[in-house]
Amino acid sequence: MDQHLRELYQEVILDHSRHPRHFGVLPDATHKAEGFNPLCGDKVSVTLILDADGKVADINFQGKGCAISQASASMMTDMLKGRSKTDAEALMDGFLHLVKGEDAQGLSPDDRETLDVMSGISEFPMRVKCATLAWHTFKNAVEEGAT
Repeated sequence: MDQHLRELYQEVILDHSRHPRHFGVLPDATHKAEGFNPLCGDKVSVTLILDADGKVADINFQGKGCAISQASASMMTDMLKGRSKTDAEALMDGFLHLVKGEDAQGLSPDDRETLDVMSGISEFPMRVKCATLAWHTFKNAVEEGAT
């Protein structure tokens, strides 16, 4: 990866970490879940509203952790808001492949461009859990976290 591109990606990650989007709790959430990474102590809580059509009408997160976990959660909430449950699951699947250094064919070009900032995580296997914590917590919220 080109050094200038790597620096740009780092700046995007730091921006999302320092100024997270959709941070806080949704008091009227229909689904919620908690996530914890015991390897580093990262914690995240995801609250969301699934509307009658199965779309993510709103989504927030809160938690504490490293820049990667917080940035990933911020990017996730930005990208999942307004998507159908099926589209959200496909995006998550593509993201998980991307950060593991695997083929992320299922991502649209726009989604791939947005998520490419996290592609370098695959070079640091211990950080993959940091990057995927919020995404797994979202999945748990949808599957098991109805309030």
